[in-house]
Amino acid sequence: MDRNALNAFLDSDFAEVAQMFRVDAAQDNALTLRLLPSPAHLRPGGTVSGPTLFALSDVAVYLTILSMIGPKALTVTTNASMDFMRKPPAGVDLLCETRLLKLGRVLAVGDALIFAEGDTRPVARASMTYSIPPEG
Repeated sequence: MDRNALNAFLDSDFAEVAQMFRVDAAQDNALTLRLLPSPAHLRPGGTVSGPTLFALSDVAVYLTILSMIGPKALTVTTNASMDFMRKPPAGVDLLCETRLLKLGRVLAVGDALIFAEGDTRPVARASMTYSIPPEG
């Protein structure tokens, strides 16, 4: 699935959260997902909340997998580990850059780095594992 197909998939299958995200780029085993933060994503102190950063990394790696295997909506997260490294500023889009480390028949493993747009220092890092549903 290319960038346009992934954005259309978000709009059709995940309409309740699609307005939060836009796929900026999708290549083999890699993707860049943009979070369009709103006041609902902020926590006290003027920063984007941890659950929002988790959602960004989860959706980004999920879409990276789908870009390689097609629209298998029942691909699910089975493990996640996240490191929060610095406070992301409010009012700035966040970019999540992913890469797949393993894409097997049953499991996929990916890494995600989250950056505030315009800053090269990551604000968070995640390692995610997903179960891919069987064919048929």
